[in-house]
Amino acid sequence: MYEERVSRLAGAVVWTNAPSPSTRAFPVLPDGCMDLLYSEGRLLVAGPDTRAHVPDGPPAPWAGIRFFPGAAPALLGVPAHELRDRRVELADLWPAPEVRCLTDRVATALRPAMALESLALERAAPPAPELRRLVALLAAGRPVAATADELGIGARQLHRRSLNAFGYGPKTLARILRLQRALAMAREGMPYADTAARAGYADQAHLSREVREFTGAALGDLLLRRRLAATPRTAPLGPAPPARSDEAPSQPFRAGY
Repeated sequence: MYEERVSRLAGAVVWTNAPSPSTRAFPVLPDGCMDLLYSEGRLLVAGPDTRAHVPDGPPAPWAGIRFFPGAAPALLGVPAHELRDRRVELADLWPAPEVRCLTDRVATALRPAMALESLALERAAPPAPELRRLVALLAAGRPVAATADELGIGARQLHRRSLNAFGYGPKTLARILRLQRALAMAREGMPYADTAARAGYADQAHLSREVREFTGAALGDLLLRRRLAATPRTAPLGPAPPARSDEAPSQPFRAGY
């Protein structure tokens, strides 16, 4: 079962997944975020996705902390575009002896997810105000050129910053954030045509094309998978602060990583 809660680290989400042997692997959809992961004695990093990621291998328990969009590279010391569409060992990014100590710390913790959160709190800085503003503008549907103007930078500089922070350019980030906005509306039962209009698509056909491009599935199929999984959007994982509207996106389809 997948559970998540708002992290004590600003903008982040802490989550766990403990699938049963019969659990079907559901895709992790692009959301503009990166995760620090723990599973079966390994610390890994999930880079920013541009397509649905379907875990391979047998079901396994996972714990993770999903960072606010663009916030993880400063912690990891690696530009996001180097990790795009990848899952890599943390030891490939940080010194191996240090990672072994951190892995032991998480592995021996009563709640590995809380140990990951503590690690992030010790080492990660909250998302910078400029980063939050950039994400907020694009998430609200602001055109890329207008976003650059409001931030007081040129389009090329915005593109370079986006590659380092998010792993792709601002147009791709805007499309991914719009997709997440549309999926949230559709999950609440909004008709597809209304979802398309309110999320900023030209029409329902445009929404359908974008969903299939980023997820490899039709919108109806994604929603059916979610209903079959009966996965809660949020659930308690220990003490947590009140929910915020500016946290990393929920991943209700996740059943692995």
